[in-house]
Amino acid sequence: MMHRNPFAPHRVALLLLGAGAPLLFTPLARARQEGGDGTRSAADTAEAIGVARATLERWVETRRILSQEKLDRSLGREVLQDRIRLVEREITGLRASIESAQASIAESDRKREELLAEKERLVQASAGLVSVIVDLERSLQQLLVRLPDPIRERVKPLSQLLPADPASSTVSLDQRFRNVLGILNEVDKFSREITLVSEVRALSDGTSAEVTTFYLGISHGFYVNGSGTLAGVGSGSASGFEWKPATEAAPAIAAAIAILNNERVAEFVTLPVRID
Repeated sequence: MMHRNPFAPHRVALLLLGAGAPLLFTPLARARQEGGDGTRSAADTAEAIGVARATLERWVETRRILSQEKLDRSLGREVLQDRIRLVEREITGLRASIESAQASIAESDRKREELLAEKERLVQASAGLVSVIVDLERSLQQLLVRLPDPIRERVKPLSQLLPADPASSTVSLDQRFRNVLGILNEVDKFSREITLVSEVRALSDGTSAEVTTFYLGISHGFYVNGSGTLAGVGSGSASGFEWKPATEAAPAIAAAIAILNNERVAEFVTLPVRID
């Protein structure tokens, strides 16, 4: 009579488990050794199978956990390597930015030094210009006194900006030079022209008369009244543009005015000129 071997199927399972076989073999072998009859062997076998199954499940779970940890570690290593590469690129970019910034700073420092040197040069130059503008303003104030009334009125908006004390003026050099050049330009233009105007002139006897006056630049002026009975000659002086009677020169002055007005053919006219 043949007896079924209750351990045969489980032996196959044990062979298939591979690395897990040592864990399952011990309880099955122990049940086989202890069991003398079929009833006890079947119970022990069932218990051993349950233990083996539980052990197998723990082993499978352990393998799964190990595999997952290995996968997670691999993925984590890749992520970490990616981050390291990213940080390295950022570090490289920051180093390039730092080098560029340092180069810019060096260039800025160089330009700053150049500007400071230029500023120092301009300060020294402006110190010399201060004495120049002071002399020009003082000379111009003396010149304005000697000018005829028409040109004095023409430059009055600019001459009023001249400082009373040039040495202590706080106006910018640029503005002061513009004022001086503006006045000198107008004076130069007036000095190269013959200016003909109608004026009311105060006479030596305290009366006033309407006269026609013409100026030869800024040096001399001549006037005559309508009847030709009053005439005068003016020239600049330290106290102002002074007028002196010159009745004997009235015909010559009247002739010159007629020529200027195109009322008479041009000819040589002798006029009294005073040179100080």
